[in-house]
Amino acid sequence: MTIDRKDLEQRILAAEPKEPGAPFSPNAGMAVDQLLTALEQGHVRAAERDADGRWHAVPWVKRGILLAFRLGKVADMSPAGGGSHAAFTFFDKHTVPPRTLRIESGVRVVPGGSSIRRGTYIASGVVCMPPMYINVGAYVGAGTMVDSHALVGSCAQIGERVHLSAAAQIGGVLEPVNASPVVVEDDAIVGGNCGVYEGTVVRRRAVLAAGVVLTRGTPVFDLERETVYRGTADAPLEIPEGAVVVPGARRITGGWAEAQGLSLQTPIIVKYRDEKTDLSTALEAWLR
Repeated sequence: MTIDRKDLEQRILAAEPKEPGAPFSPNAGMAVDQLLTALEQGHVRAAERDADGRWHAVPWVKRGILLAFRLGKVADMSPAGGGSHAAFTFFDKHTVPPRTLRIESGVRVVPGGSSIRRGTYIASGVVCMPPMYINVGAYVGAGTMVDSHALVGSCAQIGERVHLSAAAQIGGVLEPVNASPVVVEDDAIVGGNCGVYEGTVVRRRAVLAAGVVLTRGTPVFDLERETVYRGTADAPLEIPEGAVVVPGARRITGGWAEAQGLSLQTPIIVKYRDEKTDLSTALEAWLR
């Protein structure tokens, strides 16, 4: 099915109440359903990459996702008929139920408690190890592995052949609608217990070692290029292409903190990806 993006955008914006307390458009539910379907098919995305490589949010898409929650009513989504007779009980907005996948989708969802929400794009070849969670508006490219206890937050953009290792947390964002979500580009590796938040962009082939935490306010020290990367009020933190980032620390100077020998968590780029790095990460390809 061909999606007319401009027409869908206009219908999403027209569905919103014009003033507080006003009713929704009669066609709001249909517009939201078509938007969520378009997200699942990859025809629209919550964030897009410009020709110069910069990423930006698509506000009308995020507005439509928020509208889905506003329109939704809490429904019983428990298996086996629901209610008190179900082994597990689940209650959520009826507009954003778990996504339906078929064998033809080419996605491996290993049994064990994982969930993928409606309105996500999951490409063929993605592997989901239990338990993991992918939230509404997210995009996950072909050949990516989402490992156990990993989270792909709302509207996060994950490229192709990415490995999100066990307990990796990719933050999500819906509001404000112009806030860019986290982006992890193609062939990147996010190690176990990493946290990537607040619109951080991890460029292609970068490697985050286990335990690295990145936020807009996190300074990242590049030992090879002798520079420091920081996010600003207008631009997110960016990890350069091929960078290998490990957890580090920098001491606090001055006063009581220095006397106590205190330090702050600081990610450090120790090198850029090379053949040795590729060999040490090649084993994961056999798991897909």
